[in-house]
Parts: sequence; C-alpha cells; structure tokens
Amino acid sequence: MAWLGAGVVVLLLLGLVSVAFGTRAVSLEDIVAALGGDAQGTAQAAVAKRIPRTVLAMIIGAALALSGTAMQAVTRNPLAEPGIMGVSGGASLAVVIGIAGFGLANPYSTMGVAVLGSAAVAVFVYTVGSLGRGGATPLKLTLAGAATGAACVSLVSAVLLPRVDIVRDFQFWQIGGVGGASWDRIATVAPVLLLGALVCLIVARGMNSLALGDELATGLGERVVRTRLLAGLGAVVLCGAATAAAGPIGFVGLVVPHACRLLVGPDHRWLLPASAIAGAALLTAADVLGRIVARPEEIDVGIITAVLGAPVFIWIVRRQRVRAL
Repeated sequence: MAWLGAGVVVLLLLGLVSVAFGTRAVSLEDIVAALGGDAQGTAQAAVAKRIPRTVLAMIIGAALALSGTAMQAVTRNPLAEPGIMGVSGGASLAVVIGIAGFGLANPYSTMGVAVLGSAAVAVFVYTVGSLGRGGATPLKLTLAGAATGAACVSLVSAVLLPRVDIVRDFQFWQIGGVGGASWDRIATVAPVLLLGALVCLIVARGMNSLALGDELATGLGERVVRTRLLAGLGAVVLCGAATAAAGPIGFVGLVVPHACRLLVGPDHRWLLPASAIAGAALLTAADVLGRIVARPEEIDVGIITAVLGAPVFIWIVRRQRVRAL
C-alpha cells in the first residue's frame, strides 16, 4: 500500500510537470487559467494542449505495463513484452494494411484491426515457440517473437513503399508518440483499455498459480487454459489498442514489471496495479524529457523509452540467463 500510494503521488507530480514544462515554459497562473477553461493566451493554449497529451501518455503507459506483466505471467518468460514478442509489430502491420489497402478511417475500425493483428501474431509466436522438445521455453518464445517482429517491420515498409501519400504520417506514427492528443482520441481508446485492464485484474490470482507451473496449478484447482487465454486476451487488447492510439512504443512492458517486482513482490494482485501506476509515470516522464532535451524541437517518446529500456533489457538477459519466471 505504501508503494502504491507513493506511486500515485509521483504520478500526480509528473502530471503537473508535464503540463508546466515543454518547448515553452508556462507559469502557475497560466496553468490555473487553462484548467478553468481559459485558452485565450498563447501560454494558456499551450497548457490546454498539454493536458490531453499528459492524460494519453498516462493511460498508454499503464496499458503497455499491464500488457507486459500479463505476457510475462502467461509465458513465464522474463523477456516477454509487446515489442520483443512481436505483438505490437503485428498491430502496426494490421493498421497499415487496413489504412493503405482498405482505406480504414474510423478510429474504432482501426483499433479493432490492431487488436486482431496483435492476437494473430501472439498466437503465431506462441505456436512456433511451443514446437519441438521442451515446449514453449523462454528462449524459443523470445527468438520467435523477435523474428516475427522483424518480419512485421519489413512488411510494413513494403506496404508503405508504393504509398508515398501516407508515408510521412506513418513514419511519425511508427516511432511511437503521444503528440497531437485530443479528448476525442482519449474517449475512443480509454474504454477499450479499461476493458483489457479489467480482464487482467480479474485473473490476477490465476496468474499467481501459473507461476508455479501448469501441473502444480492444475493440482491446486486452477483452470490453466482458461486463465492463460483470459490473461493473453487482456494483454492483446491492451497492446493492440495502445498501438493504434500511439504507435508501437517499446520496452515499457519490459522495464516496469521487473522494477515493480522488486518493490511489491510477485503477487499479481499487487503487481498489476503497481505496474499500471509505474507505467503511466514512466511514459509521462519520458514524454516530458523528450520535450525539453531538444528545445524547441521534440523527441518522440518511443525513442526515449528505447534508450532507457535497452540497457535494462541487456541487464535482464545477463541476470536471468533467459530462465523462466
């Protein structure tokens, strides 16, 4: 409870920092005026645009962290994460095909296609990783996910190559970012992310049983297949919707669960809420950092998370030796 409370306080402080700092600094009076609905001045208008951006960064960060935590529980793989497992790559490919090939413009259709793409790649990676002796080992799942993700990136480039009219927009989207956020965009993605989060939280106790191994979990009365399917469904929905809204943002689902395990332990009834708070804080902080390090330009949040997450990825590989959780 203490760590959760501290996380909420840090998240609120980061939210204030995100509203106050950026390519243009604003005063406390401007922030109060913008919160009151006044967007007449330049500073107030800047604050009014930063508020939905901050909210979107928080919900996307929470969604990616929850998705990564659920994937690690389902696969018992310490390296499981939407980007590394290729799931976000599948969502990106599905979105690009839907827009470039079928002219999808409705945000709900785009989100639905992204979720289907995530689900298809998740099933494919788990199937490939389960082949051969030993079943779905962490090493085989990681290799299958990395190869599938690379293939999806190449296919995205192949689909976009003849469509020069939409290449520029997709280039920025592929990096991953929360710029251009609006309340309409948040209202579209928030219910879907909430549904995925609820599914994961409902099966939190079952995720604890999965950590003991399938045989022991079954002996304790846990319905392993149902728990794995529900947890995987929640992870796929969270990843697909978040990718459709903000592009493929990597490493949040890898870094956050491991950090939170050090603080609150492996019990998913505590780990999932802690990961959601920490993921929201991490992506908000990365967005603020991207706005201030290269003023007056911005660095997309997907680049910041990659720079922060790559060393953690290397540390986990060296520490865990790609063993199961």
